[in-house]
Order: sequence, then structure tokens, then C-alpha cells
Amino acid sequence: MDTPAFPGCLVSARLIGVIEGEQKESGGKKTRNDRLLAVADANHNYRDIKKISDIPRGLLKELGDFFVNYHRLEGKEYRVLGHGSTQVAMRLIKKAQKAA
Repeated sequence: MDTPAFPGCLVSARLIGVIEGEQKESGGKKTRNDRLLAVADANHNYRDIKKISDIPRGLLKELGDFFVNYHRLEGKEYRVLGHGSTQVAMRLIKKAQKAA
């Protein structure tokens, strides 16, 4: 969405895919750290984005770069492995729900 939100804010959104990534801690341990992508239902600028392939390549790269730089600030290394569909993202959610 275009406007900032605050932690704990509930936003109605549609899931569109996942950025698949791997995080390396300072000790060298690697962990999967996939990032779900969703579009706020009320966002008119992105109303035509229904799946990850609808996102312009440049914007998708910016999103990946954001996570790389965000983790770097925490002293971690993040690497984008690829991108997944809405179905892949839903499988990740279901897997997390079962683990909870």
C-alpha cells in the first residue's frame, strides 16, 4: 500500500505471491526466510495486481533489494532465491499454521 501503517494494524489484503529467500546469520547458519507479498484491497494504484507476475520487474527487484538491505542493517546476509506464486504462498501459510 502507499500509505504507512503501524505495527499491529489489520489491513484487508489479497495474497499475490512470495519472495523466496535465505538468511545467513553472523555465525554462518542459513535459514529460509520467505516473504509473503500482498496488496491492500483498498489500494487503487495496485488494483490490477492479482499475481506476482503482474508486478513490474523493477518493482519486484526493489522489493528484493529492500529485504537484502534491511537484513544487512541487522548484521545478517539475505539472498533472494526466487519468486513464487499465490499457491506457493498459500502452502507456506498452511505449513506455518500446522506448525503453530
